[in-house]
Amino acid sequence: MKRFLGILICTIVLNSCDDGDLVVDKIDFSAVQTQSCTTNNLLYKLNENESLILNVPATTFSNNPTVTGVPTILDVNATNQVVYSFYNGKVVSGNICDLIPPATPNVNSQWKASSGKIEIVITDIKKLDETNNSTRITGYNNNIVFKNITFNKGDGTSQFYETFAFGDYTKTADPLPFAFNGLLNICSNGQVYGFSASESFTLNIDSALIANEVTAPNTPRKGVIGATVNKLVYSLFTNGVVSPDYFCQATVPLLPTVSQEWLGKIGGIIEVTTTTNGPNVFKHVIILKNVTLVKGNSNFQLGNSYKYGELQTTK
Repeated sequence: MKRFLGILICTIVLNSCDDGDLVVDKIDFSAVQTQSCTTNNLLYKLNENESLILNVPATTFSNNPTVTGVPTILDVNATNQVVYSFYNGKVVSGNICDLIPPATPNVNSQWKASSGKIEIVITDIKKLDETNNSTRITGYNNNIVFKNITFNKGDGTSQFYETFAFGDYTKTADPLPFAFNGLLNICSNGQVYGFSASESFTLNIDSALIANEVTAPNTPRKGVIGATVNKLVYSLFTNGVVSPDYFCQATVPLLPTVSQEWLGKIGGIIEVTTTTNGPNVFKHVIILKNVTLVKGNSNFQLGNSYKYGELQTTK
């Protein structure tokens, strides 16, 4: 009897284990780095004989961080595609990106996502200069997660994931030139400006800050970055070279085209030190302290002290 009970228990356990060991295909690319094609919009991951491809419009990965708790959300559809492929050999980037892919390896099976959400959290990547606490944006990281995604396996069955982490995709940002020569000009309306071939830095300065009077030693005039008075704007241009004729116009010229515009955050400090530079000629050195430039949800710091430039006026 004891022997029979022992056999019966083993049989029940084995049957129970069989029920729990139903084969469930699982794909995992969490330890694989994201790559991108240079000839199209595809992002992909390769893991020996497996590939995972994300095909979304390039504009999805904007140079603008998402608000905390509010990711960019895309529906899986004909425009936003997720495809998993299993090959009969080791897969390489050419199998994904080339217009005419290599003849081998071949795809043994392919799963296409039929529904779900693509959630993207965008954050900026900054480089800190510890000598003056300035920062510059070097790129944007896109953390991509699939939610409630269903893959059709092509054989009438499907695979569902409540949460599937695709991973991070880093997009490099071109550095802003900041190639100014330090010499400033002023318009009749009080706008001070500096410029180079592809950029400008304007300041609608409070006239009291550039009075034609020498300041006492270590006692600069001080102002605060504002929305109108002391408004600070950095602009980067395309489609042409910036010339002096661009400034001091009643209407802002259409060309060259502004591709990026960064505004000084309200509250930064302006300091102006004035000295004489000949009879009735005054030199104003303008320093920006603890000033932050903002574009959308991006920002960076000019640093503890940034020399905006030198402006010469006459009395």
